[in-house]
Amino acid sequence: MRVIKVQYDDFELARHYDDLRAQCGEAVGAIASFVGLVRDHNLAAGDGGTVATLSLEHYPGMTESSIEAIVVDAQQRWPLLGVTVVHRVGELQPMEQIVLVLVASAHRDAAFAAAEFVMDYLKTRAVFWKKEVSDQGERWIESTLVDQDRARTWNAADQASDH
Repeated sequence: MRVIKVQYDDFELARHYDDLRAQCGEAVGAIASFVGLVRDHNLAAGDGGTVATLSLEHYPGMTESSIEAIVVDAQQRWPLLGVTVVHRVGELQPMEQIVLVLVASAHRDAAFAAAEFVMDYLKTRAVFWKKEVSDQGERWIESTLVDQDRARTWNAADQASDH
């Protein structure tokens, strides 16, 4: 089971959790969750700028397809019962929710690993354009080197397990 939503409106963690739990039935033994918030500063910029807004643009259809590919990859790596990804777009303020990832499995190890994997790939492979407005001005932002390294770690683990 996969639920992928790209939306302007905020989301309710409890509602999505309850939906996933109900749909997975009695086989579920663990649901790992991650909720990302807009930070009030940009760690990657290193300039200490205070973020006023973060605007996310997307290309409908393409963005959802990129997220679906990430979720399918996770479902091929771990025995998952269900995955929910909700990602917001539009103009967001610091401390607003921006992303929700819920992963259900029979066991916690698969749920934790898959949730981390999905988030790492959302940061590097999902099709979004992000513009930050801070006291330092406006700028388009991309995945950080740390995000890219984390995503590469999953590929390295795959290559190691193939041998």
